Amino acid sequence: MEKEMVRERLYQKYIEPTKRKRESFIGIEIEFPIVNLERKPVNFAHVHQVAMDFVQEFGFVPSGIDDEGNMYAAAHEATGDILSFDCSYNNLELSLGRGGDLHTLYQRFRRYYLWLWEAFGVFHYTLTGMGVNPYRLYNHNVPIQNGRYRMLFHHLESYPRYFQKPMYFHRHPDFGTFSSASQVQLDIREKDLLKALRAFSRVEPVKGLLFANSVLLDEDEERLCCRDMFWENSTHGLNPHNIGMFDCDLNSMEDLQAYIESTSLYCVERGEKYINFPPVCIMDYFDRHSVLGEYYEDGVYKETEVVPDLSDVKYLRTFKFEDLTFRGTIEFRSACCQPAAESMTVAAFHVGLMENLSGLDELMEQDHVIYHHGYTAAELRRMLLMRELPGFVDPDALYGLAGQIVALAEDGLKRRRLGEEIYLTPLYDRIRARQSPAKRMLLQKEAGVSLKEIILEYGRI
Repeated sequence: MEKEMVRERLYQKYIEPTKRKRESFIGIEIEFPIVNLERKPVNFAHVHQVAMDFVQEFGFVPSGIDDEGNMYAAAHEATGDILSFDCSYNNLELSLGRGGDLHTLYQRFRRYYLWLWEAFGVFHYTLTGMGVNPYRLYNHNVPIQNGRYRMLFHHLESYPRYFQKPMYFHRHPDFGTFSSASQVQLDIREKDLLKALRAFSRVEPVKGLLFANSVLLDEDEERLCCRDMFWENSTHGLNPHNIGMFDCDLNSMEDLQAYIESTSLYCVERGEKYINFPPVCIMDYFDRHSVLGEYYEDGVYKETEVVPDLSDVKYLRTFKFEDLTFRGTIEFRSACCQPAAESMTVAAFHVGLMENLSGLDELMEQDHVIYHHGYTAAELRRMLLMRELPGFVDPDALYGLAGQIVALAEDGLKRRRLGEEIYLTPLYDRIRARQSPAKRMLLQKEAGVSLKEIILEYGRI
């Protein structure tokens, strides 16, 4: 296939949408672990009952049914809000349809969350604001039974095939069943695209310092955010350009186009079947006459040949911290689920900094607190996600930098004149205490506070 045809299709998917004239909107997605407070597996029948009652209460319409007849997604026509389960029925997601201000989105979120919190309480369950399900070891960590998740988990479970690769693989291919994120999508215009990718990539280490909230309890309590490791050290990370940040200079649209062309594809659909194959660079994929893949049928995986088709570009999906989407948005996806009462901090932080993009870009360009010590942004983020700070970092200067960044976000929100800066208050508290939610949780646990008490505290709104 002609490479120029592929390049043009990639350009149309990712860059062309940023040229459209439109208003700026906010989209928020927050996942929450469902926790059985009796330290037993979550009974999915109870989850399905709560979900169906929610649909009736709020006028949602089922939009996703799994292979066993259970609803895993429902949408509200007027608002675009979605209730769904991400990867597993242990992980509930509230997606708020795009809106113009954080207050309106928060009020809808709060109504849904409080209703769900009470409904799950009938079964001695709770939702909690943690990035890893604290009772993951008690749960049935199985994926939702449908084609998409079956394909995804088949891909993740294939890591033993790649042990010859020079990389470390963790042993949690089921991480999607017990990890929860807080993500935000913001409209981006072409003129700001490169600056946004550059500035937000540079701020990722400090974001880790502020938002870390996913600890693998009783396994790895030195790492305050295992979310990055889950993605990087899985089959998603076989091509490092599919995950993490843009850890290189993007000085032109040609640079960005080249980066997109370096990402990999690992599945397509033919008919109604997903077909997995070893990740292959998108440009190399279209150079091939066929690719050998596997599809699921009647309880087994069967081999098949896939002939590339230009429409397969729609199956290219990356999982980057700053993910450029086909909607003309950047999806910010590096933050863990936050304590429920502080759920809006992630969106407020990103909205404010997008409003103050030039200020953020200038601050990070001139920074010498973490940069200019011989480390890349990706290396710095890994270090700042650990419980102990690296020796070359001055803690006073580091938290001073964090305060400057949050102040830029506050200034950006104040420019909107909507009073949205109130959602940043917990971040200032974290800076003063020098504690991310993960570190606060560990310190409480070490002081004798029971895990159940912390779970309940992180779930209150």
